Amino acid sequence: MTRLTGNYNEPETFLKKIMQSIKNIFGRIWAVWGALAFVSTMIVFLIPFFAFCYFQKEPIKTNRFILYSRIWMDIFLFLVGCPLKIKGRENFLKGQTYIVVSNHNALIDVPVSSPGIPGGNKTIAKAEMARIPVFGLIYQTGSILVDRKNEKSRRDSFVKMREVLDMGLHMCIYPEGTRNTTAEPLKPFHDGAFRLALSSGKSIIPMIIFNSRKANPPTKGFFLLPVKLYMDFLPEIKIIPGETVELLKSRVHETMKRYILQHSPS
Repeated sequence: MTRLTGNYNEPETFLKKIMQSIKNIFGRIWAVWGALAFVSTMIVFLIPFFAFCYFQKEPIKTNRFILYSRIWMDIFLFLVGCPLKIKGRENFLKGQTYIVVSNHNALIDVPVSSPGIPGGNKTIAKAEMARIPVFGLIYQTGSILVDRKNEKSRRDSFVKMREVLDMGLHMCIYPEGTRNTTAEPLKPFHDGAFRLALSSGKSIIPMIIFNSRKANPPTKGFFLLPVKLYMDFLPEIKIIPGETVELLKSRVHETMKRYILQHSPS
């Protein structure tokens, strides 16, 4: 008796390829809509930004900026079908300032992180983005700018981050440095956030952003899908007396990695 041979999964494989092609096309089209939505809502945002925020002194300037940005991002994320659900705000104690460290999987992490953090805050950010006309003014208002290729710029940014904390604002840092394009939950961390914590004595609050890689894959360039985003704030991690940068960095990395593995949405 002759055994029949052949690939019985060919129709299923073909269908998957078709669906993937449709998804890729839709993602490019939706990204165009996302860009239009971002620019149009930014134009509206410029009115209160220049009228009530840009010319104020710190920390009033940043506190108002975050308030207006929160409204702006709520509208933008609604328009592009990426609503943000936040959990763990209660971990921010009233009157305390923290160093917030976040995972970083996609470009969309940047506009949602600062507005999502309770209270006024600034984010460490690439200096070259501030050169974009109009948007650069907004970008630098909520950021401490750093040129990673310039040693003096890196030293100056550390001093400025200390000043942010001294003003009573939170400091948000992506310790992975750049977007995580690996299969690992987290890339290795750089030292900056943990040197800042030991230098200032401020506690660290880990922030985990889920699904941003699905919405805005780092490997696809101009691409966006409507996906629900999640932002979880973990309990504060206090500095242990005598702790080194390496020990603190390892402790925070393990805490965040374990949480990602246990709570990542299916």
